[in-house]
Amino acid sequence: MKKTTPNPSQSPDLPPADFVELSKLSEITERLVSARLRNPDRPDPVSHVFTIVPGIDTESLLCHACETLASLNVMTTDLACELEGSRRNVALAIQQLAVLGELLVNRALDNLDPP
Repeated sequence: MKKTTPNPSQSPDLPPADFVELSKLSEITERLVSARLRNPDRPDPVSHVFTIVPGIDTESLLCHACETLASLNVMTTDLACELEGSRRNVALAIQQLAVLGELLVNRALDNLDPP
């Protein structure tokens, strides 16, 4: 099949078509969050593609959060091994935050059901 429209030229000087200026994105986010804080009855502006079933007990939620943070820990550690310099430091910082979150969740689980 023959293509009827030419490919657009890619210039390194021009940003991609889906480029969003960070300051503009920050303004949009701040406006939505501020509106939510002013009116708590207003529904969240985020998509509800991912939802958590109502009525799940706290222990189950914390267990899943712990497993998610453990997975994040492994993924960022693997990524850090492939990076060098400041990018490696950023990956390791993310990994440390994941470990800290995992420790906090584990302590919350211990508080709910002491060993």
